[in-house]
Amino acid sequence: MSRRRMSSDEKAHILPFHRHEFAAEGRERGDRRGAILKSLTILRHAKSGWDVAVERDFDRPINARGRRGAELIGQYVKRHAMPVDRIVASPAVRVTETLDIFQPAAGLDAIEPVWDRRIYLASAATLIDVLRDTGKDAEHLLISGHNPGLEDLALMLAPEEDGANLRAAVEEKLPTSALVRLELDIADWQALDVNQARIIAFVRPRDLDPALAPAMDDD
Repeated sequence: MSRRRMSSDEKAHILPFHRHEFAAEGRERGDRRGAILKSLTILRHAKSGWDVAVERDFDRPINARGRRGAELIGQYVKRHAMPVDRIVASPAVRVTETLDIFQPAAGLDAIEPVWDRRIYLASAATLIDVLRDTGKDAEHLLISGHNPGLEDLALMLAPEEDGANLRAAVEEKLPTSALVRLELDIADWQALDVNQARIIAFVRPRDLDPALAPAMDDD
């Protein structure tokens, strides 16, 4: 699938992505369409260290920039009071290390993640299956894992005509430590399907600390 790249003018129009008006816009759309029943937060793992000698990709750790990015995004979540009541995550080292930093910074360290091996390097279709298996108890679910699956998941769940600016920004790139938040009008995660969600927030480490760009954008 070919992906349209945004022009510099378009980027200037929508950046940074962490402004309050994006969340407000999402709430207004939700009010018009009915009660928001679920939210999904997508968190890509922090920047990893390719210079570390490991036998398996699964064991690759995050590096200093990655640790800073995970902390910044966690602080953003806490500052904006984004609720999360369940976390499902890849058990890969770079994800576990990301959450070790992100969760305390976000005020979510009391949540014990559910480590699901299916999330490791998974396709968007597999990630939807993982989310459906969550059932209906979790209202505010966070999934943490890898690209390209997570980026494809966000684009698959959000139709092109809804939240066009935010969706276009995610389509441009979901860099390491980036976070996407979506709202869904479903009562049970088993009912999750494509084109059901609205992207209401997208934030990257470099939106919070420009010193982290552009090196944070890669694995």
